[in-house]
Amino acid sequence: MSLSARLNAYQPQALAVLRIITALLFIEHGTMKLFAFPAAQMEGPLPPLLLVAALMEVIGGLLIAVGLFTRPVAFLLSGQMAVAYFMAHASKGFYPSLNGGELSILYCFIFLYLVFSGPGAWSVDNRSKA
Repeated sequence: MSLSARLNAYQPQALAVLRIITALLFIEHGTMKLFAFPAAQMEGPLPPLLLVAALMEVIGGLLIAVGLFTRPVAFLLSGQMAVAYFMAHASKGFYPSLNGGELSILYCFIFLYLVFSGPGAWSVDNRSKA
């Protein structure tokens, strides 16, 4: 059996690990806004747009982590990250490494990939397929 065939056998599990780790990291952005945990992201009350973003990060991140409604939630979160990039980063310069937008772009495209790939293994969405 070729190396590619052996690696392909673990594709659903590798996708699940990508989904879960991405979601956990994404949740952290929301908890920083909502609960100042693990550190405060900003002082004072959140503007309404950031409150919505924080709720999407925590709730959407939890849904992605467990693999529930993965495709539609990933679609919404991908859009959120595209909007975040253009609202908060693009105006600071062309290069994402200089305008601070790398994470927004990376999250946007990982979530977009999940729209097309689905959740992989270990998900509520796939519990009936096991």
